[in-house]
Amino acid sequence: MRTVKKQLKPRRFVLLIGCWVFAMPVIAATDFEARENLAKARVKHLQKDNDHALHESHVDESQIFRGVFYGYLPCNDCNGIKVTLSLKQKNNYLMVTQPARESSREYYEKGKYSWNEESQIVVLTPRKGVGNTRRYFIENDGTLVQLDDDGTRLDKKSDRYVLRRSDKVKSREVHIH
Repeated sequence: MRTVKKQLKPRRFVLLIGCWVFAMPVIAATDFEARENLAKARVKHLQKDNDHALHESHVDESQIFRGVFYGYLPCNDCNGIKVTLSLKQKNNYLMVTQPARESSREYYEKGKYSWNEESQIVVLTPRKGVGNTRRYFIENDGTLVQLDDDGTRLDKKSDRYVLRRSDKVKSREVHIH
């Protein structure tokens, strides 16, 4: 038995080398196939990345009409009301009003807004039912005209009930009283 082991020992090494040499093309072919498959996957992935339609999300049209609007609205018992309306993301709004009186305070109203493209009306709905729903006609992308509760213009002088978008007007009017 010892003689058989002694005779096989050098042959084991030769046998191992022989198997290794014959297996190399198989390993190389498998490695080559893996590299080729990886290259194909990369090309496919890069082609997907170049297709911008895949990652473009649908834009809610009401989100396009955002911004800060300023105006000075008429008032029955004061010289006017300074209004700042901020239409924010996720259909939230903040309206700050200040009557033109000596040392008058500012009033804040928060809520949600919706925009109807067909009727071109923005509807402001205050939080917690405090205050009335307000409606504004979208005259253009930089001007809102206040409407009454049934959606008609307030009076013949509707140009007095206008809020203008800050980035569409050359300079913001400053109302100091």
